[in-house]
Amino acid sequence: MAVFYPAWCSAALEGESSQELRRGETRMAQTGYAEIAAHFRRKIQDGELRPGDTLPSLRAVCEEFGVAQTTANRAFRLLKSEGLTLPKAGVGTVVAGPVSTSIEARVALHAATGSALTGGESSRILEVGTVGADELVAPRLDITPGTPVHMRRRVVSRGGVPVHLSTSYYPAYVMAVTPELAEPVSTGASRELAAERLGVAQDHVLYEHTSRFATEAEKETLGITASGPLPVSQEVRTVYLADERIVEVAVKVANGSTILRHTMPLR
Repeated sequence: MAVFYPAWCSAALEGESSQELRRGETRMAQTGYAEIAAHFRRKIQDGELRPGDTLPSLRAVCEEFGVAQTTANRAFRLLKSEGLTLPKAGVGTVVAGPVSTSIEARVALHAATGSALTGGESSRILEVGTVGADELVAPRLDITPGTPVHMRRRVVSRGGVPVHLSTSYYPAYVMAVTPELAEPVSTGASRELAAERLGVAQDHVLYEHTSRFATEAEKETLGITASGPLPVSQEVRTVYLADERIVEVAVKVANGSTILRHTMPLR
């Protein structure tokens, strides 16, 4: 049966439809590829999406956010360029990883949020104390082997799963302004705190990557249950301040399957 509405009612309904359309257009205008990428980036960093998980299809993203496929596709390309996702034939887009975040990414995160850790990350201090600098650390701190330096060893986890083991070594002038680094409590931003206290910004970092077999203690800390020799990635980083002083030398150890991700500007 046909239903007829008075002219005033039809106008009101048309007005409501127009308002809904305008609201939908506003949502579309407010949601761009960067916002969509940020949505999934946050889910990945918080551990809601784990390595190997599949992201929604482009069509589903278009429907959820009310955007064109070109916008959704651009968001996915951005996530891929950041090393967060990978295309998988016959499946779609999956979360890459596990991934160990670089210093430059943590410095940028601290500047934006006040913490060098993402929402799904945690840092647990395993050991603090004074040790003699070994043959690996001493030359990078420009000191002779055996010189006392302060050491902090911690394990960084994401979503409760260990990602990497990191041991930081600090010179005396860093400890003089940041005595809290001698406490077995995570600051979430030790270098940033030291740089702020010293009044000099962090400037650049030197990375040196090698591989070796894990010690039994490292395997236990990283939750590795495989028996026998197991290759791990070792990253030695030396972080410099703008005045060329060294704020930290750190040795990071991660499972050989963990991605050590760095994004370097080329211009």
